[in-house]
Amino acid sequence: MASPLMRLVALVIASLMVLAGQPALAGTQNPLAESFDRAAAAHDVPRDLLVALGYAETHLDGHGGEPSASGGYGLMHLVSNPTNKSLEKAAELTELPVEKLRADDAANILGAAAVLRSHADALGLDEAARKDLGRWYQAVAEYGNATSPELARLYADAVYEGLGLGLEARGVTVEPQEVTADRGDLAKARDLNARAAVASADYPPAAWVAANSGNYRVSSRETSYNIDRIVIHVTQGSYAGTISWFQNPSANVSAHYVVKSSNGAVTQMVRDKDVAWHAGNSTYNNRSIGIEHEGFVADASWFTESMYRSSAALARHLCDRYGIPKTRTGIIGHNQVPGATHTDPGSHWNWSTYMSYVTGDDGGTPTWTTTVDNAAAGFTASANWGTSAYSGDRHGADYRFADPVAASDPAWFQAAIPSAGNYRVEVWYPSDPGYNSSAPYIVAAAGGNQTVYVDQRSSGGAWRSIGTFPLDAGTQNVVGVSRWTSGTGYVIADAVRISRL
Repeated sequence: MASPLMRLVALVIASLMVLAGQPALAGTQNPLAESFDRAAAAHDVPRDLLVALGYAETHLDGHGGEPSASGGYGLMHLVSNPTNKSLEKAAELTELPVEKLRADDAANILGAAAVLRSHADALGLDEAARKDLGRWYQAVAEYGNATSPELARLYADAVYEGLGLGLEARGVTVEPQEVTADRGDLAKARDLNARAAVASADYPPAAWVAANSGNYRVSSRETSYNIDRIVIHVTQGSYAGTISWFQNPSANVSAHYVVKSSNGAVTQMVRDKDVAWHAGNSTYNNRSIGIEHEGFVADASWFTESMYRSSAALARHLCDRYGIPKTRTGIIGHNQVPGATHTDPGSHWNWSTYMSYVTGDDGGTPTWTTTVDNAAAGFTASANWGTSAYSGDRHGADYRFADPVAASDPAWFQAAIPSAGNYRVEVWYPSDPGYNSSAPYIVAAAGGNQTVYVDQRSSGGAWRSIGTFPLDAGTQNVVGVSRWTSGTGYVIADAVRISRL
């Protein structure tokens, strides 16, 4: 075990290198990757875990030192607000200036590593325990400073999801790996990703987590006011962090719904009948419903197919329920609210795609199509995947199933893509209450894998589009079904259809 003196020497050396801007490790091409290596070594924190935490918070984007909605800075989201002082804690632990921790990537990562290690120490993780990625789960949850156990679990699960599925951002890579997360007491907390108990009364696919009563106004819409607008927002923060912020009495803001980037999960925080404080204009607050989308305005990577489709389904439901036009008159951006000082959803938000999903017009006549069944030569899966003909909703003679685990272990559907271009990907699975509530479909898109989560408990026995993706030409594994999910029930791999548009 390293002595306290050795740890102090390592920390001082790493801090001096941050201040001096000198590389600590030779042979590494990416300065950001070097910064993660240095910080992990200085504080004996797993490097991949540190990267996954930063990715869950910001997709490794420091946003020029500008704060998030909840007062978080840098790509590791060191926070300074009335209830979370991780930025100040990082300054105390590293003896680096707050200003540098806010704006300098290397310093921000080093500060986050110090804070995360302090949580591990408080939990009693010794040197042996620190080598087990799964044992850091509760320290990660503490880093998120959530307002409830269910949000702490939501936050930590997002970090561990990155470890299981792998990730790549700004030239920093984490390979998919098998990790068994030790949730401790948080294993008993409600799993918001499972979309199970305590569903929204207004929109059943959503979970219900109430905002603090001081962050919205109780009303009786549509008696007191007519609801005739939907306002689209971007959170400027993470999903779990935004939900936690709306529960913070010092926030003085809220929205009716929050949508997660990776899997399109929806949480309602203010009832439709009540007035959320989201638009910055009392007239528009009175007449509108606010939908927040996880991410940052300047970073297009947050706006996924899962998010667009899930949000559009919610918007379509709201339009039908309240008679809101399914047009850009009825559905507006925050930037369109009179007097708005915000720019969200910003230039990266694809209004054409979103509105086509709202209206149900997301088609296009295929110029080429192929179907790959689980019995085809192009399908591969490990021995962990069983074979079943139980459901009559299956495609073909049978389908494959596996238990969800903290490991990727994907079943892959291979196809010969004739030319580079945009392809619609559809999936077929039999639905059953015992199947997975959030099955991860991995699409090997040009530019990197994209993951879309599907609730396999319903809407099975038919082709279901999970989006349109750019694909490279050639014979390759195009669609995988991963076992890494916090959802419950068997994960199903049955068939996929890929169509050139």
